Amino acid sequence: MIETILKERILVLDGAMGTMIQRLEFTEEQFRADRFKDHPCPLGGNNDLLSITQPDTIKNIHEQYLLAGADIIETNTFSSTSIAMADYQLESLAYELNFESAKIAKQVAQKISAENLDKPRFVAGSIGPTNKTASMSPDVNDPGFRAVSFDELFDAYHEQVSGLVEGGVDLLLVETVFDTLNAKAALFAIQQYLEEKKINLPIMVSGTITDKSGRTLSGQTVEAFAISVSHIQLLSIGFNCALGATQLIPYIKRLSKTTPFHTSVHPNAGLPNAFGEYDQSPKEMATLIEQYLDQNLVNIVGGCCGTTPDHIRLIVDAAAKAKPRIPNKTHA
Repeated sequence: MIETILKERILVLDGAMGTMIQRLEFTEEQFRADRFKDHPCPLGGNNDLLSITQPDTIKNIHEQYLLAGADIIETNTFSSTSIAMADYQLESLAYELNFESAKIAKQVAQKISAENLDKPRFVAGSIGPTNKTASMSPDVNDPGFRAVSFDELFDAYHEQVSGLVEGGVDLLLVETVFDTLNAKAALFAIQQYLEEKKINLPIMVSGTITDKSGRTLSGQTVEAFAISVSHIQLLSIGFNCALGATQLIPYIKRLSKTTPFHTSVHPNAGLPNAFGEYDQSPKEMATLIEQYLDQNLVNIVGGCCGTTPDHIRLIVDAAAKAKPRIPNKTHA
């Protein structure tokens, strides 16, 4: 269904989950709730855990984005792999985190979809890059060292995908890719899981350009990144995070010219200030997003760090006036 809709209009992805959570200023006790009150290490800042300890909060954030007009909401699972959860000694919770987060998002999406059958809503299973890189050494004195192996990433992603799919997601989003080898492990895990279950789900991939060099952290250009993940049929490929809408435009332009897939962008609300906060107002960001729309560069647009339902509401209004990009099938 989503492939058909993409031919008709631009779809809007939701905004930042972390930004909304941080506004609530939860205490350590609220992150823990009763279930984890005796956990041996601090849990504050583990936003994904809130899908279990504060599920109504996560549900409410999803609902705010949907009521703002978002077509696609992301599950609260950016760090829900056993690898990332090891920082909190919660590796064993990975499957449950993904399953519960997917279930929460799906329930809200179904509720809002039922209120307007002409605008179906979709749930994207958010698959983050983990906090380790398979391509580079974290030790400058040992360039051959790797903190994680491809097989370890594959196993962690396979577990995450199983939780997301069994929890009810409509598509899978491998996002904020800074190391394409990590992403390839995620994509391999997705392929394996879908083949095992004999099912098919759309797959989105979104990389991150880390600075004005125009490359990912592992050193790939836009074109190299796209080629590296285009061995499987993707619903979309794009960029998110690290940069604001203005800084991302040249890279989306290059991607839009070459990829046969739909394109996506969900930038930050500008660049962070000295306090790590994002100052770009909803109106400012929506105006910048119009550049993508006027130049016919994207099929899916949304927000990353610093964005809120107010940002998404204005982006929805802008997207409704624009025509979707027609994928460049000559490069297929």
